[in-house]
Amino acid sequence: MRKVFQVCTLGLLALLTCSCAGLGGSRMGGGPDSGGEAYIAVEAHSGKVLANRNSRATRSVASLSQVATAVVAFDWSTATGISLAQQAIVPPDVATLTGPNPMGLQPGDQIALRDALYSMLMGSDTASAQTVAVFIGNELQQRRGSRYGSVSGTFVNEMNELARALGMSRTRFANAHGSDGGTSTAEDMARLAIYAMRHPGMAFYTKQKSRQIGFQRAGQAVSFRVSNTNQLVGTQRIDGLKAGQTPLSGPCIMISAERDSIVEKLPDGQARITPQRMIVVVLNSAEREGRALGLLNAGWAGYEQWRTMGGAAISQPEEILSVPNLQ
Repeated sequence: MRKVFQVCTLGLLALLTCSCAGLGGSRMGGGPDSGGEAYIAVEAHSGKVLANRNSRATRSVASLSQVATAVVAFDWSTATGISLAQQAIVPPDVATLTGPNPMGLQPGDQIALRDALYSMLMGSDTASAQTVAVFIGNELQQRRGSRYGSVSGTFVNEMNELARALGMSRTRFANAHGSDGGTSTAEDMARLAIYAMRHPGMAFYTKQKSRQIGFQRAGQAVSFRVSNTNQLVGTQRIDGLKAGQTPLSGPCIMISAERDSIVEKLPDGQARITPQRMIVVVLNSAEREGRALGLLNAGWAGYEQWRTMGGAAISQPEEILSVPNLQ
């Protein structure tokens, strides 16, 4: 069982038993910012922050919230043993939601949780995100023997418990889809991205440019090819994570890119293997793709320089973004 469930993050123990200055960047702000671009670039394994601007300023994060939705679903599936191939019924409230519904899901349709996650992570599917939230929220309430509050609210509580466990102190998720409400910071979303990419299945969902999925309507199979709204996937070994946009948030993007591990021969003949992954979060940027690619390249260059100069031995604590290992 993942530790994230054992320490009351995601609340599932009960279920199952009944800041820093980057190279070339400005110093992180503290507190809310009324607008403007915010970003951060951080190497995931070392936590070294390479660039940032307004990275602690609160922003609406649109469907980037759906990364937290997916992480909760993955952890729930692992903890309960319920497969993501499980069919879920599209709930009535999707008819009133704003935001993308690329498959045209209607109340009463049936879709595998796995396909709902594909459509959500690749296509920013609001209806799929709500379907995942209602299914898992209902299952959580049943296992806990409690019917207090809405089932989707129960799920969102798990998202916020996850945020607290990861140290995302400036984050408040309002719903599972992010089309309205929910605020965070570039720094907090980087914490989420680092944790999300520790899940073996996350990159498989987010690295594909398109995928054929489907659902059932009145007993008839409906096929759909979902396209990834993250246009940077496949460029410079980018394998995720999510793009999103609302009128309130402006264009936002989270990217993850992996490089080959560094293999070093040690004096005793052993080898030291250092994995490499760069996380970039850009919020409220009219040039989100260009900004993200520029930060990715600058991040790798800064990381190489940092390692050459001695890496962790020369770093100040405030230059490292620490993300707990909850798995």
